[in-house]
Amino acid sequence: MLLQVEQLRVAYGGIEALRGIDFEVEEGSIVTLLGANGAGKTTTLRTISGLLRPRGGAISFEGRRIDGVPPHEMVRLGIGHVPEGRRIFPRMSVRENLRMGAYHRRDNVEPDIDRVYDLFPVLKERATQDGGTLSGGEQQMLAIGRALMGQPRLLLLDEPSMGLAPMIVARIFEIIREINEQGTTVLLVEQNAAQALRLATRGYVLETGQIVMADEASKLLADDRVRAAYLGEGAA
Repeated sequence: MLLQVEQLRVAYGGIEALRGIDFEVEEGSIVTLLGANGAGKTTTLRTISGLLRPRGGAISFEGRRIDGVPPHEMVRLGIGHVPEGRRIFPRMSVRENLRMGAYHRRDNVEPDIDRVYDLFPVLKERATQDGGTLSGGEQQMLAIGRALMGQPRLLLLDEPSMGLAPMIVARIFEIIREINEQGTTVLLVEQNAAQALRLATRGYVLETGQIVMADEASKLLADDRVRAAYLGEGAA
């Protein structure tokens, strides 16, 4: 198992955001976390990537406990994180942003820059432009590309479609599938539940810091409760 989360508990002060959740991510899969705002999805990703320290439980990556490992070490271990809101460096060029994603590497990063440009040709066209001058969709592509520069085994994606036009969303999801097919495992948090479940192999539904449903993505997509709560459809 590539990633295993056991009885994970996280709190903000006296408020418990995650209340003992368990889930797994198999190598080569795409797993999605679904739930309403405030359910604990972003908190889960931030804890896995080391930005938050858990109050209890365990996180294991490739069989090694990683809860408590600092974020920069997570990148070295093979975990990339594309945060909600993209968080690119607005006054750095596209190419400089990409190189920042490889800050820990001492090898030749040019082949990986070329790989990002193959995935996102528009970034090659904008290579010398400041990140802050890009459109929202281009900034999301840059954020994903920057994370790929760390050569992650596991890519954490937090709301990659947020605020983007439908045509751009479709392209982003195509790219996520392509990244996965090239060998990167994906853990996806996404408000667009239908798109996420069509893309994923397995899904987990979070409600107020607890996992209330877990199944193959195709089965969740067909579940009346999921359709009513997250797809805007009444139960059949």
